[in-house]
Amino acid sequence: MQITTGQLARLLNGRVEGDPKALIDRPSRIEEGGKGSISFLSNPKYEEQLYSTTATAVLVSEDFVPRKPVSATLIRVKDVYAALAFLLERFGREQQGHKKGISDRAEIHPEAEIGQDVYIGPFVVVEKGAKIGAGVRLLAQVYVGEGVEIGEGTVLHPGVRVYRTCSIGRRCILHANVVVGSDGFGFAPQEDGSYKKVPQLGRVVIGDEVEIGANTVIDRATMGATLIGRGVKLDNLIQVAHNVRIGDHTVIAAQTGIAGSTQIGKHAQIGGQVGFVGHIRVADGVKIQAQSGIAASIEREGSAWYGSPAIPYRDFLRSYAVFKQLPDLLRRLKEVEKSCLPDKPQA
Repeated sequence: MQITTGQLARLLNGRVEGDPKALIDRPSRIEEGGKGSISFLSNPKYEEQLYSTTATAVLVSEDFVPRKPVSATLIRVKDVYAALAFLLERFGREQQGHKKGISDRAEIHPEAEIGQDVYIGPFVVVEKGAKIGAGVRLLAQVYVGEGVEIGEGTVLHPGVRVYRTCSIGRRCILHANVVVGSDGFGFAPQEDGSYKKVPQLGRVVIGDEVEIGANTVIDRATMGATLIGRGVKLDNLIQVAHNVRIGDHTVIAAQTGIAGSTQIGKHAQIGGQVGFVGHIRVADGVKIQAQSGIAASIEREGSAWYGSPAIPYRDFLRSYAVFKQLPDLLRRLKEVEKSCLPDKPQA
């Protein structure tokens, strides 16, 4: 992709300050730059790098006022991050291309339904009764089980496994080695100390515009469905257990584990390595700091939590301020005790 700064500014509803005919062919980090590249400045702590960057152009906010001369052409936009996302999407499409057709090394069941303009790569397996929507891209080694439905425009990257009867919405992205619909962790203890497997007969239903990171696993429900709402974003290496429900537009960072039947509301923001016990409810808009442990339901919408077991965020910070002083407080306490003890009687 090659485009002038003037053309790019029009696409972004921005304004050029500098050379509108400068050619751009790739994005770059501001400290790397290079002729033909475009970078961005949104965080003030990186401003100094703007004055030395070798990038041809830089995205900045409409109200940014440089303190020194800038050699790069500036493209002023209302929202730098939104403009950057649009820009990276355009360059990404150019890099990936848009493959179509079905590889002669793929295995498609004759009773599967395949939409128009799909791409099905080598060693993909599509089982009986599966429905693949228009514009879907199944990259190499994807497995689509019996009765699975995949909505239009969805992309499954190499090695994704979707078990029987599960459903994935439109315009979703599943990264490498995601597993959808594996059995939930259900075992009944027996009198002899062994465990009997509880059949997992439900499925997974994923809404539209969901993105799921590499090696994340979403278990099928025991009965009914494990539900992932519209616009949910899951990072890499997340475990979602059976019958969990995650509300629309919730984001969850890597290595989080959610135990069975827990319900997480809409627009929640959850940091990495958070652990949820099962059968609890988390209200809409809740924010949870990384490495927290959620052991009980959170009913207050929009509240922030931290710690394990988690407590309200500001309470945790105040508690930690005291906790880190405990060694010094203990030393001082011992000194006070020692000063208060009566002198030993003389022999």
